[in-house]
Amino acid sequence: MLAACGSAPQNAEPESAEALPAEEALVLPAYPDEADLVALPLAGAPGEFRFFVDGSSISAGTDGVVRYTLVARSAAGVHNVSYEGMRCASGELRIYALGRGREWVTANGGWRPIRPGGAQRWHQALYREYFCRMKQPVRSSQEALDALRRKPATDY
Repeated sequence: MLAACGSAPQNAEPESAEALPAEEALVLPAYPDEADLVALPLAGAPGEFRFFVDGSSISAGTDGVVRYTLVARSAAGVHNVSYEGMRCASGELRIYALGRGREWVTANGGWRPIRPGGAQRWHQALYREYFCRMKQPVRSSQEALDALRRKPATDY
């Protein structure tokens, strides 16, 4: 009698969308308040945008998605606000809503890959160092907030 080999196939397919848990229903957070913003320390040239995460908006979903509000502020005072999610298992990002006049406007974009070395290095830093270390989502909003407050990001 022959025994079956217990090893996984050499050419295993990447995790498919069907294998991921169903996404939770969208619930937009309160618009960010200045007092709740936590700086994301990324080295950059003077005049570039600085990035902040609204600590009160971070949530670690049962669907493996970490959701948060990101604020990007230029030296000239211009700022962009977005409510985003990171799917840790697949390394993807989704923008759920954009801020307009202290109100949310829902976005219709889907999931897209977070690319290492891409133009949006802040997403790579959030993914790898704060929200999805080793492709595992933080267990709670407090865990993510603690990481943001204590650990400086490296540049990507």
